[in-house]
Amino acid sequence: MGCGVTKTSEFNKRHDRAMKAAVVIQRWYRQYMARMEVRRRYTWNIFQSMEYLDLQDQIKLYNFLGYLVDNFTPSSSERNLISHIFRENEVCRDAEWERYFSYTNIEVPDIYSGPRLTFPLDMAQVANLAEAFKNKQQLHSRYVLQLLLETWKLLRVLPNINRVSTCHSKEITICGDLHGQLEDLLLIFYKNGMPSLEKPYIFNGDYVDRGKDSIEILLILFAFLLVYPGNVYLNRGNHEDHIINLRYGFTKEVLKKYKMHGKRILKLLQKIFSWLPLLTVIDHRVLVVHGGISDSTDLSLVARVDRHKYVSALRPPKKSSASRTNLYTPAEVYDEMMISKNRRGSLMFPKQFGSRDSFQTRSLQNFSSAIARTVEEELEIRRRQAEFSLSSFSRSQQILNSSLSSESEQDTSEFTNTNNEEWKQILDLLWSDPMSQDGCIPNEIRGGGCYWGPDVTEDFLNRNNLQLIIRSHECKQDGYEFCHNRKVLTIFSASNYYEVGSNRGAFIRLGPDLVPYFVQYQATSMTRGLSFSQSMKRTEHTALKVLREQLFANKSDLISAFQESDKEKTGLISLDNWAAAIERVLHLDLPWRVLQTQLVSNTSDNLLDYHTWFRDLALKKPGCEHIEQTLLEALYRHRSTMETIFRIVDTDNSGFITFEDFRQTLKLLSAYLKMEISEEAVNELVINTDTNNDGSIDIDEFMEAFRLVDKSRLERGRSLLKLKQENQDPPQEEQSPQTADQQTAGSLTADSLDSQTRDSSGLQRADSSYLQTGTSKDLYFISV
Repeated sequence: MGCGVTKTSEFNKRHDRAMKAAVVIQRWYRQYMARMEVRRRYTWNIFQSMEYLDLQDQIKLYNFLGYLVDNFTPSSSERNLISHIFRENEVCRDAEWERYFSYTNIEVPDIYSGPRLTFPLDMAQVANLAEAFKNKQQLHSRYVLQLLLETWKLLRVLPNINRVSTCHSKEITICGDLHGQLEDLLLIFYKNGMPSLEKPYIFNGDYVDRGKDSIEILLILFAFLLVYPGNVYLNRGNHEDHIINLRYGFTKEVLKKYKMHGKRILKLLQKIFSWLPLLTVIDHRVLVVHGGISDSTDLSLVARVDRHKYVSALRPPKKSSASRTNLYTPAEVYDEMMISKNRRGSLMFPKQFGSRDSFQTRSLQNFSSAIARTVEEELEIRRRQAEFSLSSFSRSQQILNSSLSSESEQDTSEFTNTNNEEWKQILDLLWSDPMSQDGCIPNEIRGGGCYWGPDVTEDFLNRNNLQLIIRSHECKQDGYEFCHNRKVLTIFSASNYYEVGSNRGAFIRLGPDLVPYFVQYQATSMTRGLSFSQSMKRTEHTALKVLREQLFANKSDLISAFQESDKEKTGLISLDNWAAAIERVLHLDLPWRVLQTQLVSNTSDNLLDYHTWFRDLALKKPGCEHIEQTLLEALYRHRSTMETIFRIVDTDNSGFITFEDFRQTLKLLSAYLKMEISEEAVNELVINTDTNNDGSIDIDEFMEAFRLVDKSRLERGRSLLKLKQENQDPPQEEQSPQTADQQTAGSLTADSLDSQTRDSSGLQRADSSYLQTGTSKDLYFISV
């Protein structure tokens, strides 16, 4: 009996030890998951903050250029340089356009091995086309123009609002943003089947930009539309806009793939984008729209809009006035522009937030007439807008009412007409986002549309007898997300949008019961072999790299902010002051104290030597010492804006601009940035960029000079180059890290698109160029 007691006691001891161990493991696991969740959230916040910051820059630039076009004298060289992007409504009959887009004089050579199309298309041809694109083949420009021309003819007879019905045997598939990621579209077809009479699809806009296969996605979707016009429905997104395409890569992609006929293809795509339907209604109960709604959205008005007039949704059609003459000089216009570098751009600068009629009658060119505010007022507006609080409504009314001049009110009256009301409707449908608070306020985070709350959703659904709004427009980590009491559903179909592993893509299956069923996926095999922590580390690494680039791009402003806290000029500041100064300069609303452990490596007594911190963060090449440092910082910080202006100035889409156009471009940029760029600095840039002395500037070469390079990657490039010189046939295992790096995504700017898709040989060539001395390339390095 005593022996049994001993065994029981021993068992209890082992049991207690096991339970304690389990508790310790459980506590550790919970802490580990909590830390991973913190990292996941701040990584996501970095990506989204940088994306929206880039959108704000685009809106500010378009606002600025529109102002110049509206106010410069017709003979001014600056106006002539950029006015062509605003020629949206050329007076020209459709028959004349069709002659311009004619493909009959384009011959297909016998050596062409890509897909060939015969019209009318059938399902077999479209399947072969998709397979050809999967195998990296390119469709000949003759077939591209022919397919686009047939699509344009079909879209012109479609209504603004598609009406779709389901029956008990039908299930409709709804896809969100694809953004040029062909692998996502092909995976959807693999999982769900291709469009057919039995399998209708709704594609909800944003087919292009950011990814490298935008034109292929368009051609596949347009081909399916021609084969199954009653079973494939395409909504317009905010990226189906030629102005947005200039910045985010689609224009560059088309001109690179179709050098000879790219200009005609882009012009035809402008026409097609303007004719895309605006939304789709399923069974009179479910609304599918790209962006969202506002408290003034009127479906009856949307149904009557002449949608093709809005080639760009960023700008309302200008009311012509023969009596209006503008005699401003360029210098007067530059002085009058009130675009602050620290201020969010907006398509509509509100007179009163309480009324949509008032805050949406502000057009792009009116934005600049607002009176400059103090720093304290600006920070207060930013803080309150970020919180989306109701109290911000009344405070913003008071501040903004006092900021508008009587002259701007007169200019505003010119746009209070039917066309402007239609423009409001389209802008809201394409650009708006939901928010958790009640109400409807301007979306100054993006720069266009509005933020609308649950009360607006409820009222809109009740007025139109609807039960659900399905929209896209926002990247979601799981590929979808409900809000507003599950009455608004966001669907996003581009997986790995920011970085490999950053998010899943998803699509919706909707049956007759109108209950959504979700299918999630990730379209790359790279994530399958990675653990959760490995995937998280990879995504975090890219987010921090992008953030470091932004910090370095604002070096001068940050140092000035640090020196304000460093009253005794010791070169040291506290970490609290460091975090506060960064937020004052960047306005990214990020948890800087949490990020401090990732961004700051050396501190002493909770003090940071900020000069040393910047030296650790980035390194400038000695070969560029003779170019003014502040100018280089400004050009790098606004490199996407600079490339957008270059693309606008390059009217013949050749990829080259003359020295005079280059100077005019920098003149526009200096006015936009409100900084002086001397002739000497311009000449230095010209000399350092025109390496072959042909008298013109290669846009891609110039932008390559402002591409930041991972130092560890650079060291690998040096090692590989040295190894290649010693051995012409290097081992395969030495090349694999380089290949892995090539596949890393995460850069959101159009000028880095090529670097993401460059093959290994191209990467070696790039790294090789960085080893040369005395060149203008590699102005900055970022250490990560």
